[in-house]
Amino acid sequence: MSRPLRLEFAGALYHVTSRGNERKTIYHQEDDFDLFLKILSDVCEQFNWVIHAYCLMTNHYHFLVETPDANLSKGMRQLNGVFTQSINRKHHRVGHLFQGRYKAILVDKDAYLLELCRYIILNPVRARMVDSPSEWLWSSWHNMVGSKTSPPWLATDALLQLFSSNRKQAIGEYVQFVEEGRNATIWDNLQHQVFLGADDFVEKYQPLQNERFGDLEEIPLKQRRSSPLTLQQYQAQSTSRNEAIMLAYKSGGYTLKEIGEYFGLHYSRVSRVVAKGKT
Repeated sequence: MSRPLRLEFAGALYHVTSRGNERKTIYHQEDDFDLFLKILSDVCEQFNWVIHAYCLMTNHYHFLVETPDANLSKGMRQLNGVFTQSINRKHHRVGHLFQGRYKAILVDKDAYLLELCRYIILNPVRARMVDSPSEWLWSSWHNMVGSKTSPPWLATDALLQLFSSNRKQAIGEYVQFVEEGRNATIWDNLQHQVFLGADDFVEKYQPLQNERFGDLEEIPLKQRRSSPLTLQQYQAQSTSRNEAIMLAYKSGGYTLKEIGEYFGLHYSRVSRVVAKGKT
């Protein structure tokens, strides 16, 4: 079987899952969940990851991660590697903890961000382990509804703002949205086991996949692409700040974080400007 493809670029959004070896338990006691979240926090800080939702099950985990710096593989090696070493030391075990490599699906953020956040939260409900996401301790649900303080790496406010600018109202609408998704299906648009999005999304990123498996004589896509202008140049030639942001983003030469730092905006605000510019 061929090795799963890893498509990495600035601002990519992935649904990531990793299962225990032979589907065995990876969290043996409650503080193992805490240990994983501590390591995840360190990875997010080191690799500049943004987590939109997560759920830790007993023998696997799910999270939705955005990578402003195109470094999913490096971060995942750190996450699963350090956690395996820590669990092996703690429980006096040896060998693999996870079943092969993790699985990552490239996601169309504009179309599937909310749907996937809901899907991830509802995992223990679909598995009939609990009746409500509020009964499962190890997910981002509790951060979303305010019963737990949200860590810096979890994009709680950015997600709630998609419902309302008023926190109380946004939480209420979020809770209703999750409840309405108990029987929702999400994988109908999964294509090639790599992409979750409509045809235009797949067409946009399929060349990256073809590039990885093409002949050595082919000129890589990144070499055919013209060099980006400086952010100052994009600003000078644009009639508005948002237009400059869109031009810089489309150039492929800057991460959302870099664009935000230049224009004095939070990363999540730049993301919304980009999403609005695509419509």
